[in-house]
Amino acid sequence: MKQTEILPSETYIHEPEAASKKKKRLSRTARENIIGYLFVSPWLIGFAGLTLGPLIFSLYASFTDYNITSKMNFIGLDNFKRMFTLDDLFWTSLLNTLYYVVFSVPLTTAGAILLALLLNQKVKGMKFFRTIYYLPAVLSGVAVYFLWMQLLSPSTGLVNTVLGWAGIEGPAWLFDPEWTKPALLVMKMWSVGGGMLLYLASLQGVSNEMYEAAELDGASSMQRFFYITAPMISPIIFFDVITSTIGSFQIFQEAYVMTESGNGGPANSLLFYNLHMWNNAFEIFDMGYASAMAWLLFIIVMVLTVLNLKLGKRWVHYEGGDK
Repeated sequence: MKQTEILPSETYIHEPEAASKKKKRLSRTARENIIGYLFVSPWLIGFAGLTLGPLIFSLYASFTDYNITSKMNFIGLDNFKRMFTLDDLFWTSLLNTLYYVVFSVPLTTAGAILLALLLNQKVKGMKFFRTIYYLPAVLSGVAVYFLWMQLLSPSTGLVNTVLGWAGIEGPAWLFDPEWTKPALLVMKMWSVGGGMLLYLASLQGVSNEMYEAAELDGASSMQRFFYITAPMISPIIFFDVITSTIGSFQIFQEAYVMTESGNGGPANSLLFYNLHMWNNAFEIFDMGYASAMAWLLFIIVMVLTVLNLKLGKRWVHYEGGDK
């Protein structure tokens, strides 16, 4: 049987039309991309000018002796050497900050979880109590600091007055180097309502069927918490621990407002890392050294965050079963 020969012109007769359609699709995609970039351009311009630009500038400034009034002279790692070998207040501020982080993160996390468990009960008027406990989290920071300065006054403060009713002589709080940081921890515990709200929402997502099954098996309330509640809310705990750790390393306002002229309190007991960095940057205008301190803090926080992410895989439970 004779086969019909197919001519090349018949084979590729639709090629120009397909190429034209493809070109139109590409041009339409390009136009959509351009429109999309135009919509996000205000954010991109703001990010480049207000975040990325200053970030790169501070990185370069950390290797200079820049003090605003003089030229930026490159000095290499001298600022970092000065931190570790010549600046005694650097170690004081770092240890004060570590003390605050080590105690504030576990205390606020545990306090928020306990408060959420109490406010998760089906009791009449619970909405009112939830609102009351959450209110401190939305109050202005500076106003709260002045309020606590009055409450912690050694002679006329409400805290020492109440302790006196119980026959306990209250400490000098913000005037005693041994009690300044515990005073800030007490103040921090007062505003755990923000974390409480997260845990409360997470607790209400735990299935009651799991608790009912555990009760039928004879599990106690503590066993139900550690084997059901804690694993189910572990992603929120994980998130809270990471954000609280980062936030605690950035403590500044409390010490700046509650100490005279931001000097770090008695015996530098409230001289936190950010406060010392602020003093170097805006009191003596040593911007190069302050930039080096900022980048060292960034490295410390980044390392701890990565470590938390690695350790989180061992104890964080997700509903899908993946960690």
